[in-house]
Amino acid sequence: MVYILFVIGFVFLIKGADFLVVGSSSVAKKYNVSDMVIGLTIVSMGTSLPELIVNLMASSEGVDQIAIGNVVGSNISNILLILGVSAIIYPLTIKQQTVISEIPYSLIAILLLAFLANAPVFNPDYSLLISRLDGLVLLLFFLLFMVYIVNLMRQGKSDLIESPPEDMLPISKSVIYIVLGVVGLFFGGKWVVDGAVEIATAFGLSEKLIGLTIIAIGTSLPELVTSAMAAYKKSTDIAVANVIGSNIFNLLWVLGLSAVIDPITFDPAINTDIIVLIAATCLIIINLIISRRSNLNRVEGIFFVFFYVAYVTYLVLRG
Repeated sequence: MVYILFVIGFVFLIKGADFLVVGSSSVAKKYNVSDMVIGLTIVSMGTSLPELIVNLMASSEGVDQIAIGNVVGSNISNILLILGVSAIIYPLTIKQQTVISEIPYSLIAILLLAFLANAPVFNPDYSLLISRLDGLVLLLFFLLFMVYIVNLMRQGKSDLIESPPEDMLPISKSVIYIVLGVVGLFFGGKWVVDGAVEIATAFGLSEKLIGLTIIAIGTSLPELVTSAMAAYKKSTDIAVANVIGSNIFNLLWVLGLSAVIDPITFDPAINTDIIVLIAATCLIIINLIISRRSNLNRVEGIFFVFFYVAYVTYLVLRG
């Protein structure tokens, strides 16, 4: 039954992502909210549900390495694999506001995680772990991000994406699309991950490797399908905001809530993966500066995907 649901899960992911993009885009146009804001909130939260559920389950069962490996691995795949694939489908326009605000905030979230995990600030026994107080700090920074989003909506700093009026759905139908999309992504992601873990366990892979690869990729499938679908529909704001917003949600909301439920033991070996995540995040900004363009084209997308394949190969060799 696990393997049957594994296959069905992919169908749920694809259709769920499609419904979510259509519904959220329609809401954005209806209430004059930019696709960027919708992507940073509704879409990001919806596509982060699999990471949240997997981490809550892992934390409650004390499987620490799966919890933190899932978040770090998912964020790396979000940037290199998902942005790369989306750029290959259709060049992604990255607005200046995203470069100077959202991406740096994502980078701050990574550095905050690295600091809290490696410096036992709130741990009297000086063990390396993400404590409950660390989790509360992460949640505080998530709250600050949500305040930024609210101000963004009020000040209208994001440019609206003009679309033909006929593309707009009635609000009731849009809400149904969003609900169906989130539900589809949740169950699809869960079934795919369950199947992947079953397959991985049969081959005797380590807990950390499973978290950084199989589960990370599995829980990133909603982001992959959503951003790829958005790129195909030329809604590049949603494609980019989905990735950046999801990374912030994963680091601050998902990991923070997981640590509050149960402290997460930190393996120093994951520092290497955190460095890769920092490098991948900086790669976006560096690429834009060097190319002097405001978008990621297909060639750069191929490079991102190649970088991700090289990283996964490294993980497998590292074991």
